[in-house]
Amino acid sequence: MKGGGIENPAFDTPSSDFGQRYHAGPAGAGAGAGAAAPAGPGPCPEEGPCGWGPCAPRALQFCNNSEGYLVAYSLLAIFQGIVVNGLINISISTIEKRYELNSSLTGLISASYDIAFCLLSLFVSYLGERGHKPRWLAFSAFMLGLGSLVFSLPHFSSGKYQYGGKIEDTCQTAETTFANATCSASTNSPLRKYLYVFILGQLLLGVGGTPLYTLGTSFIDDSVPKHKSSLYIGVGYAMSLLGPAIGYVLGGQLLQVYIDIQIPKSTKVDQDDPRWLGAWWIGFLACFFAIWLLIIPFSCFPKHLPGTAKIQAEKIPETHDGGGQILVETNDIGQSFKDFPVALLILLRNPVLMSLIVASSSEALVATGFATFLPKFIENQFGKSSSFSATLGGLVLIPGAALGQVISGVLVSKRKMDCKGIIKFMIGTCSVALILNTVFLFAKCGNEPFAGVSETYNGRTGTLDNLTAPCNANCRCLRSVYYPVCGSDEVQYFSPCFAGCTTYLFNNMKKTYHNCSCIGKSKRGNGLEDFLYEAVPGKCPTQCKVLPLFLTFFFFAVVFTFMATTPTTVAILRCVPDKQRSFALGVQLLFLRLLGTIPGPILFGVAIDNSCTLWDIDECETKGACWIYDNERMAYLLMGISAACKIVTIIFVVMAVYFYKPPPLTKALRQKTSEKISAIHT
Repeated sequence: MKGGGIENPAFDTPSSDFGQRYHAGPAGAGAGAGAAAPAGPGPCPEEGPCGWGPCAPRALQFCNNSEGYLVAYSLLAIFQGIVVNGLINISISTIEKRYELNSSLTGLISASYDIAFCLLSLFVSYLGERGHKPRWLAFSAFMLGLGSLVFSLPHFSSGKYQYGGKIEDTCQTAETTFANATCSASTNSPLRKYLYVFILGQLLLGVGGTPLYTLGTSFIDDSVPKHKSSLYIGVGYAMSLLGPAIGYVLGGQLLQVYIDIQIPKSTKVDQDDPRWLGAWWIGFLACFFAIWLLIIPFSCFPKHLPGTAKIQAEKIPETHDGGGQILVETNDIGQSFKDFPVALLILLRNPVLMSLIVASSSEALVATGFATFLPKFIENQFGKSSSFSATLGGLVLIPGAALGQVISGVLVSKRKMDCKGIIKFMIGTCSVALILNTVFLFAKCGNEPFAGVSETYNGRTGTLDNLTAPCNANCRCLRSVYYPVCGSDEVQYFSPCFAGCTTYLFNNMKKTYHNCSCIGKSKRGNGLEDFLYEAVPGKCPTQCKVLPLFLTFFFFAVVFTFMATTPTTVAILRCVPDKQRSFALGVQLLFLRLLGTIPGPILFGVAIDNSCTLWDIDECETKGACWIYDNERMAYLLMGISAACKIVTIIFVVMAVYFYKPPPLTKALRQKTSEKISAIHT
């Protein structure tokens, strides 16, 4: 204590012993209290050269700065996104078919990453705060690469892919077709044992992902001036969003390659065949090699980049004045693992931090929900194919999210906002996003005519909510084979079989169905007999033309939603004690998953299922996937969830502004810092 105030070693002149005092805490400061401060600033002892011990090539020193670290960090974040949020998501349906897993088991695979993240985030962020953070990221790269390798291993040990006979989609009356429709109890396939390998791979990926967004992000904040921190973090977060985009594109292309590379000559199978499975495993194997290469740059970075001591000395503290900073400094909290409960309690009692965490978790719930189900919404609402809907969803979500993070990072950096200004900025972005959320009210579509669901066959036979009618009663159609076709009467049918089609032809490589007993007169009005009873694959073209309007509004809603992401991270780093910044990010990411990313897809999935009007019910009377949805009900439910979450976000951000109290010594420290900086430059 000096002059009745709390001594903060970070604001003493950065002398030759600064690094030791900064990392050793008050004990180190007390040891040198009686010594006179050196006249000039000196480097932190742990601000070493870039290299491996005595091997420090001159060429590597060009990367020994914040820009070099940001490049390595961004590359690791990109590859993490490629694997975790790209390749796995696009490959999960192929894995489900190849290894005969049901959706609940593949859901367990998807959740395993978050399970590992939740279990480890607090411990890794706490232990790594005082550790060698670049080496923690080298460990992160090692585990991410190992997880990618393990995830691909089932392909190499499960043998060649064996597929069954081709399923006929047209009306068949033979007894052989009827045999396919009998109920057979499912048996445990030997392929299901690979479930545990996939779970292990996801757990390893979760272990590797934990240090990246806790220790990796706080290292950026350690190494750059305060006004540049938001810009660097925003760029890093924006780069991480490229990963899922690349993963979807790469995975989509690889799924066009046959799973065993060479198609067996004994049979004809193409990508239009429902038995086709793509080479899902190649992307994971490639990422394994690429990610392990990133171990090299992270292992050569020093514990602190050159100039870190000076940057830390010039920073003005903005820690919330709740007593946490004093408690951490006076008791040297965080030196050993026995301090873990006290350190966690300090953060949990910080009302500003907890308000920001709840707000960011609410936003994460909406973001992950739409990331999962936006393609399904577009597909059903606007009558587009699943692949085209996924492309549109990616074009809206990923560029919008990246743009929002970069814009907010630049604005916070250029305006040099303080902690309170950053939180107020978040109120504005969230409010605009809430207003744009009303796009669901006017950019929605009704359902197109669907035989057996929204109208009867030929307008006179059959009943609603029943796909079977006199015109297809003898076809022995399977409700588990959903292959929609559009009839010449502009009515959609569940499959060619339910449309009563008995034959098909290929005209200019396009498949058309003929002799369809359930399809009424053509509405084309050209009178040609050849076109009277026909159908073409796919859904009928929608008469709804508001898709461009919806995509435009939703794009800007995504931009303003993600404009709060980088400021939230920066505000969290500012409002907690300096020695707890990584730990605070670990706490945030734990709650983010428990309250946001894990329940988000579940809640959105329940809402979408609640709007279902036609379920897949197989021969064993088991309910499967939903085939047809009530479009208006779906739009209102998703808008309601999104609006409710954004209102919660705004409430808690306002609470953060209300609770935030800047440290009382800010003015004195500002003056003291100016004097120190002046002394350093002279």
